[in-house]
Amino acid sequence: MFEIGNSLREARVRRGLDFAQAELATKIRGKYLRALEDEQFEMLPAETYVKGFLRTYAEYLGLDGQLYVDEYNSRFVIGDEQSEARARRSAARPQRRNRRIETNVVLVALAAIAILTVVVISAWKAAGGGDRVPTRSATPPAARHPRRVAPLLLVTALRGSTHLTARVASARGNIAFDGTIAKGDPARAIRGRRLWVQIDTPENLRIRVRGKLVHVPGRKPQVIIVTPTGWRPA
Repeated sequence: MFEIGNSLREARVRRGLDFAQAELATKIRGKYLRALEDEQFEMLPAETYVKGFLRTYAEYLGLDGQLYVDEYNSRFVIGDEQSEARARRSAARPQRRNRRIETNVVLVALAAIAILTVVVISAWKAAGGGDRVPTRSATPPAARHPRRVAPLLLVTALRGSTHLTARVASARGNIAFDGTIAKGDPARAIRGRRLWVQIDTPENLRIRVRGKLVHVPGRKPQVIIVTPTGWRPA
């Protein structure tokens, strides 16, 4: 266990940096950087922002960002998420057993179909059907090309950099993307069937959903839900 805020402050001072320089480099507002060093995490918009900003700031100062996120989780995150994760793992065990049973049933069914096919072919040949030579088609069937599916979310920073966090399905889902999208970077593709997305400055981004351009207005942080049909506020 260590002091998150003090170690961040000491690392910044050792490098001779002030908040203005850190803000410019990390694209995180100075008041949020100061809140991280003072461990006033309630000043940040949401817990996801705390973790994202903490990781970015620590790595900017040459520290292990994941170590700081883990320390924050162990000291400040309520234990409901851990309990819920254990419950999900416990619930997954009978599901895995059921899947194994279903797999065995499918294999038995496939074996039965294969045996029946052999019997039918043997009977057909015995009846004289094997003497007939099948005629080959003059033109081979056209090759099928799989259709490319556009990513669910495609974002590009146009007016400036901004921080974006995307999770699968909900705010507690697995992280699909978490980082700062800088102006001039290549378009960032984020895939999934349903995404929970938190954007620091939406107006800085050009956003496409399944290739279709959409408009998410605002200078303040927003949380939206993205599906193949479009987006809506969370």
